[in-house]
Amino acid sequence: MKEFKITYFFDEVHYVRRFIFIESQQEAEKLVKNERDQYISFTDSRGIYHELHTKHV
Repeated sequence: MKEFKITYFFDEVHYVRRFIFIESQQEAEKLVKNERDQYISFTDSRGIYHELHTKHV
């Protein structure tokens, strides 16, 4: 498994980073593309829960 960092930017200053563990970059890109225009949720390394709509980032 490889680690990939995905950054969602809300504007020039505000963003959320998400780390995923998946086999390849192609699979990571496919996951991100499949999540477009829908809600996703995850807990970051600090234990903070995030829920966002990918259309708005």
